[in-house]
Formats: sequence, structure tokens, C-alpha cells
Amino acid sequence: MQFDVLGAAGPKAYFEHQTRASISHAYLFTGNPGVGKKTFARRLAQSLLCEGNTTTVLGYDGTCSSCRLFAANAEVTRHPDFLEHVGVMKIGDSDSSMGFYEGEELTARDLVRQLSMQSYSGGLRVLMLGDIDFATHHAANALLKFFEEPPRGVVLLLTSSSPGRLLTTIRSRLIELRFPTLSHAQVEEILLMLGQDAERAELGASLGGGSVTRALAALGDDEESLRAKVAQWFFRVIDGATPEETWATRDTLEDGLEVLKTLVRDWTAISSVGGNAPLAAVDYASELRKLPTIASVDSLAMLAKIDDGQRLARTNVSPAMVSELVRMALTGRALTSV
Repeated sequence: MQFDVLGAAGPKAYFEHQTRASISHAYLFTGNPGVGKKTFARRLAQSLLCEGNTTTVLGYDGTCSSCRLFAANAEVTRHPDFLEHVGVMKIGDSDSSMGFYEGEELTARDLVRQLSMQSYSGGLRVLMLGDIDFATHHAANALLKFFEEPPRGVVLLLTSSSPGRLLTTIRSRLIELRFPTLSHAQVEEILLMLGQDAERAELGASLGGGSVTRALAALGDDEESLRAKVAQWFFRVIDGATPEETWATRDTLEDGLEVLKTLVRDWTAISSVGGNAPLAAVDYASELRKLPTIASVDSLAMLAKIDDGQRLARTNVSPAMVSELVRMALTGRALTSV
């Protein structure tokens, strides 16, 4: 049996000690973006539905008819007993028809109807809600009953980088497993598997901060990429401008704040050690070396504010408000350090 997921040592150890009889009905996978939460959830679903594995929770043969529906290169898994939705979930139309779901976008009411049906194959049914967020409280409440008392034979897998945004009544009914950041070597290996050459895979792993998502964003050449927008905003703020925070949206805020932390840390290193200090944001080395020296007390305060912003990003606080708080902290640094 195989289970081709890098990292996730804690979640792997947890499920390796579970059996088909002891597995819970609902899990919440949390952790930073790009650390493999959705990949793990899909491979767990494949394991639970594999026709060649009827004993362990983790592991699949990769050759049975069920596993072939989970082909690694398939954009959408077409297994009739695996339902998947990524992103914001709406409440949906109360008049939708019954039957096994074949549409492009699941809604909360679709899931209520689907999860009340029997398995197509006679075994388990698995639902994955990736990067879950609910458009309204009504959409969340529409699923609350199923989190409380799911139908027999249903396993629910939710992933979120901002679990604080979930209703407490939902989160309290899920077993939460935290996914750690990936190691440099793990990010590099995944980038190689995704087709990056060795040099770019090494660079991406250096810039990714333990996240494949951030590594790929850093390798992008698009000037409109999130990393480029955040860096441009950062340097303009330090220069005394008040640029628009176009990078700060609900989906991008936490990643953007991580880019800011990297830039501030590198700025601090240059100020403390000099221009030869090793940098994480090597792609912005030239710009960072042109900045005025920052006092250590100011850089620590800046990093603390960004940490506060990351905590707020996992709640329902407005992204614009969070980015404005960070901008004010940067501006305060400029007033005290220049």
C-alpha cells in the first residue's frame, strides 16, 4: 500500500493509529497555506475508498477501479462517493433535484441532499471541503446538523488556513489536526515533481518559507503576482507613500503578511550584519540593501504587529483594516528609526 504525501508527520501518525472502526466522522485540517492539507485529505479519501484496502485508514493500492478515479493528473476526481468543494460555500437552491451530484459547484443544500443518500458502491462516502469558508451564517447552519449527526458511513474532511473564521458550533464538532510547515527539502522535492528544474526548485524552496504555494508564487515572473504586489507596497510605504492595499483580500491576506515578515527579517539582518547578510528574499536583495538602517527595537515591534495581523487574518476582521494596521506600524518605524 502507498500514501504519497510528503510532510504531515503528526497527522500521519494519528491516522496510522486509527482503524476503520475507530475513525471519526469529521476532521478539520489546519495550518498555513501550501503545506499539503488538501493533498492529504484527497489521499485519505482515496485510502478510505480503495477497493484493495479494507483494513488500514491510510494506504491505497493505486490500481483498483476506485483509485483510478483519483488519478494524480486529474483536475477533478470523478468518484461517485467522493464529493469535493474548494473555497466559499453558498447556501444553494432549496428546489434542486435529487440524484448523485454531477454539477460544477456544490452548495450547502446540495451536500445536505447528497449526504442523505446511500453510497454508490455500498461502502463509505467522503466529503472534502477545502479552504472552507461560508458565504453566510445560513450556509454554515445548513450543514450544522450533518456535523452534529452525520449519516452512517459518511466521513467529512475540512481544511482551513483560517479556522478562526468558522462558527464555533461547527469547529467544536470536528477533530482538529494541525499541519506543520514543510521542510526546505520537502518543498524542493515537490517543486521537482511539479516540473521545476533543479535550480528553480532550490530557489523556490528558499523563498517559500515551508509552503509550496508561496514557493510557486515566488517563482512566478508575473509583475502582478501577490509577492510582487506586496513587495512593491512594502517599499513604497517605507519610502513614505500611502499606496492602495490591492494585495490585501480575504484569500491573499495571510500569504501577503508572510511575505512582509520575510522582508522585515531580511531588512533587520542587513541592518545588523551588513550587506553580506544571508537573505531569504534573495529576489529583492538589491532593494533591501538600499533601505535605511532599522533599529532592532523597531524591527521587533514590526514583526510583532505582523504576527498580530496574521492572527486577525484568521478571524472575520476586514483585510483592509489588518493591512492598514500593518502600514501604520511601518510608518511608525519610519518616524523612529530615520
